Parts: sequence; C-alpha cells; structure tokens
Amino acid sequence: MKWVTRDFVHLDRVASPWLIKRFVDPQAEFLFVPWGQEDTRPSDAIPFGLPGVELGSHDEHGTTFEKIVRKYALTDASLHDIAAIIHAGVDHVVHHAKAGPDDRWGQIAVGLLAVAEGLILQHESDDDILKASFPIYDALYANLRVHAIVKEKNLQIPGNQKLGPTLPTRFLRQVLRNDG
Repeated sequence: MKWVTRDFVHLDRVASPWLIKRFVDPQAEFLFVPWGQEDTRPSDAIPFGLPGVELGSHDEHGTTFEKIVRKYALTDASLHDIAAIIHAGVDHVVHHAKAGPDDRWGQIAVGLLAVAEGLILQHESDDDILKASFPIYDALYANLRVHAIVKEKNLQIPGNQKLGPTLPTRFLRQVLRNDG
C-alpha cells in the first residue's frame, strides 16, 4: 500500500512510518508531498500527518503516531510508551514543554529530538531520513519491550560487579529472544 505525508519528515512523521512499516503494513511505500501542496497528493495513497485527514497532524486528538495506534487497535504496551515519548517530543517542540527530572518519556523525547535533528542535517531526502531512523526506533522498541517483559513476568535482572554489563545484557537479550 502507498502512504503519503508532507516532506521534511521529523519525529512524529518519522515514528509514524516506522510504526506503519513494522506493525500495520510491512509492504508500505512512503511518498512525500511538498508543504503547502498537500492537495497534490496521490489519491491511491493513505494520507497521514496531513491536515484534515483521519490520521492527521498532531492536534488536540494527539499525534499522528497516537492516531495510528488507535485506528489499528495496537495494544502492545511498548508502542503506547513510544506514543507517550512522541507526544512529549511534540509538546517540547510546539509548546516548549520542558522535561522534568522525573519525566522519563520527556527526557527520552528530548534525546530522540536531538538524534532526529542530526539525521535531518545528515540526509537530503525523506527516504534517507526514514532509512537512517528506523534502526533507532527498532532499538527504542526493543529496549522498552524487554523491560516490559521483565516487569510483566516479574523477572529479576541479574547483576554482577565482576562481569559488568555482560550478565544483564545477555539476560535481556535472552528474554527478548524468548518473547519473539
């Protein structure tokens, strides 16, 4: 299926294609229309992150990412965590919200924004920005997912000062492998 959004993708319109490709439509093809020329979008593509469409830009109903999670009834708690991170990032950019010391999602959002802006500076095309960004969202999802599994199953992450991070990392990799 073809999907279309505005060009110059950033945060929400990078996370949303990742979500679509990984959890909604693995065969998704993304097209980009210039800002101000949204009416030139192809009629055979599903619009997202555009004004006036069902999966529209961030507004009082949430981010585009949140709208996709709701529309496709995605229940994975880790995706809801990413939705909270994207929401916090949009709030940071649009409303100048500051992440407090106890605001885990806001703090992650600020870091993700810095990476997103760096990728925009490194890549000329929206396709290249998406290609470079997807592994970052894959890693974020893996981190959130493995910690959700540990919590759900009431597992204890082992620690050993002599082995440093080796033991917990091996343990978490095994937890993630066993879940998939």
